[in-house]
Amino acid sequence: MIIGSIAFSQFFLQTLYMQNVLGYSAIRTGVGFVTIAFTIIVVSNVAQRLVTRVGARPVLTAGLLLDSASLALFTQLPVNGHYFWNLFPGMLIGGIGLGLSFVPMTIAGLTGVSRADAGVASGLINTSRQVGGAVGLAAVSTIVASYSETGSLTAVNDGLTQGFEAGFLVLSLIALLGAAITAVMLAPQPDRADVERVHDNRTPLEEAA
Repeated sequence: MIIGSIAFSQFFLQTLYMQNVLGYSAIRTGVGFVTIAFTIIVVSNVAQRLVTRVGARPVLTAGLLLDSASLALFTQLPVNGHYFWNLFPGMLIGGIGLGLSFVPMTIAGLTGVSRADAGVASGLINTSRQVGGAVGLAAVSTIVASYSETGSLTAVNDGLTQGFEAGFLVLSLIALLGAAITAVMLAPQPDRADVERVHDNRTPLEEAA
């Protein structure tokens, strides 16, 4: 739920910043997300190998700490910002953090689950992520609107960036909370067979058949 809330919320706030503050078009805004999307794709492949070697706990903890650091950078977004100087560093770090978060989260969630129950467990993971995204986005949007001078998410002024500062700060603290929960509560090392099962191409229905 925590990973879903920070992922959904930061994409929403970054979109508002690029379009409503920097004045980007929808296409230019979409291109702006290439940095974080490409980084997640690359790092996700690395994360799977890291989890196999050292376990889900250190990888997921590191990912959430990087998420928190990237969100902290976004608290400094200015009104007259520039993509390369103000967005690119945070998106690059955030892409690494999310790439190191999604994979170990799934592996940890399916560790110890029998093949027959893997579909149900996977569904619970996806549902939790969607619920976290919905609740987190609603809460953060309210915070941003409350801390902007006009109480709106559309006004282009210092008040809107003040709202972004509050929203990203809350998300950064939530990511830190997730890192603490992971470090304390998650089992240190999954069984190698569990990791391999999560990445098995066969579905539970095919296995049952």
